[in-house]
Amino acid sequence: MAANNKPIVFVFSKTAGYRHESIAAGIDGIRRLGASSGAFTVDSSEDASLVNAKNLSQYAVIILLQTSGDFLNAEQLAGLQTYVRGGGGCVGIHCAAAGMIEEPWYGELIGAVFMDHPEPQAGVLNVENRHHAIVSGLTEKWAWFDEWYNFSKNPRAKVTVLLSINEDTYKGGKLGEDHPLAWCREFDGGRSFYTSLGHFNEAYRDEKFMGHLLNGILWAARRI
Repeated sequence: MAANNKPIVFVFSKTAGYRHESIAAGIDGIRRLGASSGAFTVDSSEDASLVNAKNLSQYAVIILLQTSGDFLNAEQLAGLQTYVRGGGGCVGIHCAAAGMIEEPWYGELIGAVFMDHPEPQAGVLNVENRHHAIVSGLTEKWAWFDEWYNFSKNPRAKVTVLLSINEDTYKGGKLGEDHPLAWCREFDGGRSFYTSLGHFNEAYRDEKFMGHLLNGILWAARRI
């Protein structure tokens, strides 16, 4: 923790697969979010050697921003596991579900594994569990433009779903009537929040999206 007891979050954005152009916008947006809310300070890196138990212990949350492919080796994954098992918080954004797809523990940490997506388009989100702090203040329906992810399995049985999408409002959905897109869970000693939103630069200047992200960070950090 920082000297003033303000939590520090670690934005980690290494890619070993597809690289999103919005990574820089995401880092800048999270920095602005921490400063404007006064809720946290931010360190960021793509140096995977920093993903070790000793270094991560200083952070309230690790934010996996658009991480893809096999971005951690076995030793680094073990460091992340130790951090989470010690009560650390994890926030996954968008492409984080496309990382480490052969590692079952990582898939459980994120909550689901990315399969594919149709072309970016407008859709209508359903806000679920509106009593939950992460989605408090959101209206029941949320019109949004993004890259709508399909997942290999529906995670609902093991997570608290916060956002889902009506597949009738866009083309290319493959999960049917129940299509979760953001959720949270207590997992292996820590807290995990994942949102599949955030493909485009514009998301990281959108007040509603950034409020959703702020609440997710604070929840993962056990501050709300």
